[in-house]
Amino acid sequence: MSKSLKLFGGALGGMAILLTTAVGFADRFVTRPAPAPQRAAEAEPAPSSPPVAAQTSEAPAEGLLVAAAQADEGGSGAKFGIGREALPEEIDAWDVNIMPNGEGLPEGSGSVADGEGLFSENCAVCHGEFAEGIGNWPELAGGEGTLADKDPVKTVGSYWPYLSTAWDYVHRSMPFGNAQSLSDDEVYAIVAYILYSNFIVDDEFVLSNENFLEVEMPNADGFIVDDRAETEYPMWRAEPCMENCKDEVKITMKATVLDVTPEEEGTVAEALTEAKAELEEAGSDSEGSETVEASAEETADTEAPAEDISAPDPELVAAGEKVFRKCSACHKVGEGAKNGSGPQLNGIVGREVGGVDGFNYSGTLADHGGVWDEALLAEFLADPRGTMSGTKMAFAGLRKEEDRAAVIAYLKSVGE
Repeated sequence: MSKSLKLFGGALGGMAILLTTAVGFADRFVTRPAPAPQRAAEAEPAPSSPPVAAQTSEAPAEGLLVAAAQADEGGSGAKFGIGREALPEEIDAWDVNIMPNGEGLPEGSGSVADGEGLFSENCAVCHGEFAEGIGNWPELAGGEGTLADKDPVKTVGSYWPYLSTAWDYVHRSMPFGNAQSLSDDEVYAIVAYILYSNFIVDDEFVLSNENFLEVEMPNADGFIVDDRAETEYPMWRAEPCMENCKDEVKITMKATVLDVTPEEEGTVAEALTEAKAELEEAGSDSEGSETVEASAEETADTEAPAEDISAPDPELVAAGEKVFRKCSACHKVGEGAKNGSGPQLNGIVGREVGGVDGFNYSGTLADHGGVWDEALLAEFLADPRGTMSGTKMAFAGLRKEEDRAAVIAYLKSVGE
């Protein structure tokens, strides 16, 4: 019993210390309500003591934490005496936004060639050398024709309607962790390279404040004014009809996922009769069909083609598939492959150079002529720009011969 009393007494003592500390803390730091402002006629003369900021360390600290409320000119309310009006030059320092009509653009210019080096140095670590995006960092190029897909790729080229958005964002927030460290000319150059990566401009383009509005963004007309507040909201907020809302109820369409649409009278019975007749007819022909199937199997066994000895080595194809990941940001292969930043490569071996319909090739490839054989592919993969000067392809090339052979084997395995 005595042990319990000692424990209980100790707990009470601890609670008392805690409450005492809390009261002392509140008395020292919690701001007391400011007194109601006095009317001008009742106001006392201003004290001769120095302002709060000039008080010594022995003076109370409440004035340093929260300013007292002061009466406004009309006497109808109060305002805090905190801060001051911002100076014009301070506002200008924060006012860095660029408008779609070019308002706010500084003078300057930058070329695609300069932008490529600047992008590699400042942006590629997150967005990739070709603006294809790395990991969870966003893609800046590609995505053409995907906005209607289930998983659209929204990039500067496929989605952004205004070039000012790209310039403003690079200037305001990039590079990550070192924002606003780029000069105006460097921003122009990086934006020019992003445009080039989306095939909006050619490799000799120079972006400046003078030709800024001449750049045509592919999705400039892809946005509409949101007028739902005027056109739709009133319909949703009208008084709802709760009974006798239709003179006649009709089925206008059938459920496409679950078979829950009521059938009209007689339809189910007719369907069952037709199904039964089809089953009986199929049963009478089953013996003949078995004979035909057996004959077909025998024919397939006897006419099976010999193994194609020219088929590529599976291990080489697998190696090529891994190397092709460097190319997959721009080029697609396989079933349903579509053009992206580069043309789709199904059946590339033996295909006409610059022969994919709907893709905007550079003049070099469009006028080259001939077909992509293994020798030309190997040469191009080793040094794209050296093989075909003026190509839009910014990839530096595959230095290892075994990598080039593996990629060609993989592309041959894809076919059309």
